[in-house]
Amino acid sequence: MMSSINEVNGDELHSMITNDDVVLVDVRSHAEVAQGAIPGASHLPLHLLPLQLNQLPRDKKVVFYCRTGARSAQACLYAANQGSENVINLRGGIVAWLREGRDVAKSA
Repeated sequence: MMSSINEVNGDELHSMITNDDVVLVDVRSHAEVAQGAIPGASHLPLHLLPLQLNQLPRDKKVVFYCRTGARSAQACLYAANQGSENVINLRGGIVAWLREGRDVAKSA
């Protein structure tokens, strides 16, 4: 079992998104996502991760995020234990992302 999780901060994630070498996955609930999400993120609620993990690309880095980074850390641990190697947690979640003054997209 992997005990440590790879993490990035908002700056690091922003440059990863800009360079397009990352898949961004929001593991929050539908209600939370409706309040705003990081642009370009796919939505995969944490409880569905075991069913859909195999749909995530293995050849790209996958960054999971949630509100504060706790649920996405669980997602990283689960994915790593299932053999995913390129999983990364957004430290501080969307709360930290917003605190850094970054944009979110609200669903219509």
